Amino acid sequence: MAYIRNVLSSLRKADLDFALIDEGDRIAVGVSGGKDSLCLLKALSIYTLYSKKKFTVHPIFLDLGFDFDRNEIKKLEKFAEECGTKLSVVDSKFVYEILQAHKKPDGHLPCSICSRMKKAAINAEAKRLHCNKVAFAHHNEDSVETLFMNMLHGGRVATFDPKMPLERAGVTFIRPLIYCHEWYLSRMAKEENLPIVDTNCPANKHTEREVTKDFVKKLYKEYPESVMNFRNLLSNYESHNLYFPNIEYVHEKNPSLSLRPIILPEDMRGTKIATKKKKEGEVDYLALWDHKRVGEISYLHLSAHKVLLFNVSGEKKKLKLAIPFLMEKIAERVNPVHFYMYGNKDLALSMGFKEVALEGRKSPAYMITIKK
Repeated sequence: MAYIRNVLSSLRKADLDFALIDEGDRIAVGVSGGKDSLCLLKALSIYTLYSKKKFTVHPIFLDLGFDFDRNEIKKLEKFAEECGTKLSVVDSKFVYEILQAHKKPDGHLPCSICSRMKKAAINAEAKRLHCNKVAFAHHNEDSVETLFMNMLHGGRVATFDPKMPLERAGVTFIRPLIYCHEWYLSRMAKEENLPIVDTNCPANKHTEREVTKDFVKKLYKEYPESVMNFRNLLSNYESHNLYFPNIEYVHEKNPSLSLRPIILPEDMRGTKIATKKKKEGEVDYLALWDHKRVGEISYLHLSAHKVLLFNVSGEKKKLKLAIPFLMEKIAERVNPVHFYMYGNKDLALSMGFKEVALEGRKSPAYMITIKK
């Protein structure tokens, strides 16, 4: 029982540090058949017994169409019963068909599309089961690998959120194993003789994550102290020292104008943005003139190439300069990009936006396209 105690201890710490589980929760657990998700299901089923909060666990398995053996599903169904619950098997074979249609030139399937579709399918089944939370089995090493992948390939310092409310889906993602080391899960799986099954995913062992995993393992081997240091830095809010608190984008042709992303609490004070509920994915900016606030602008990606500008307020004369500047900054990363605004008719038309009718909206919207 040594390793399951370590896993349960890590789960409990994550729950206490990030308020993952609440009284009355119905938690859908994504079960792939791998060691991580099986450990999570068993650990949560045990946690229901000694936690002071009453909650229920509802495992979900997606049959993605990877030639999965029905006998393997029966093993997972039996395991779920042993954990005191029932496995929900969802026919999602359409996922593989879509992945095949989007196969890369080198023959690899697009993992990003697969990930999004799996989350959507899990969310849909979770709602059918009246679950308010969805638990995934990402562990500590997954978080560190994601941190490195984002730094190496995305130019940003970011990793998984332990807890992430999804307003549109009506559920909250939680990652109860975020503090748990992978080797505890490997040893627990052997110790408990968990029925690990192969999903037959053709991308297994051939992903960028696998390359990053090997890289991180080498770091761990050469610098053993990094194991805990990487884990600690992800939640160490007291000791970060990066550029982002000092960002203030200056307009090259009009240096009096600048934009500052609202990141710190002091930037939020006194703004209209502070009085409104923040939308999922919303990014907020201050428009500055000689470093003094003259306006506020928020934006939200409606899709990969569509951006909504909203919460627009301030001095209109200065906003007519600040909004195009912000659009240029966004267009540096997205091309082409279609910008939309609701309301602010005079301001929108003065900047070259065109009035458009959008399905489901009685009042007109205003749109402009930027191509680089």
